[in-house]
Amino acid sequence: MDAAPHRTHRDIVIAERVAATGIDEAMIRTLVHAFYGKVRADAALGPVFDRTITDWEPHLRTMEDFWSSVALLSGRYHGRPMPVHANLDIGSAQFDRWLSLFSDTAAEVCPPAAAAFFTDRARNIARSLLTGLETLKGSPVALAP
Repeated sequence: MDAAPHRTHRDIVIAERVAATGIDEAMIRTLVHAFYGKVRADAALGPVFDRTITDWEPHLRTMEDFWSSVALLSGRYHGRPMPVHANLDIGSAQFDRWLSLFSDTAAEVCPPAAAAFFTDRARNIARSLLTGLETLKGSPVALAP
């Protein structure tokens, strides 16, 4: 009888990702808190978030769950980002600023491989949200190259 535990494809993907990037829950928490600290202080993004978020702790926990689900396939995030973003007065300029702050923060608090992973995923997520917003609002939007 095989005493080794059965490893699923998901388990293998997670183990390989962690080995390649060093991403763990502590890193995700550090990234989320550092990033949103910058967002709140940012002249362009701070007011957008301040109009929407009145209690930051639940939002930060939600973002930790989101990035845990993205990076570690934890399945903790159960939200629907498109309806939330559709109600905001945002476009490509705000998404470009968001990506710039996010990639800068990831580079500051994560090892290079993890920063690259997070930045790549963030860019894909922003593209997806912008495409959805374009469809909803009927106007073309695009990220800066």
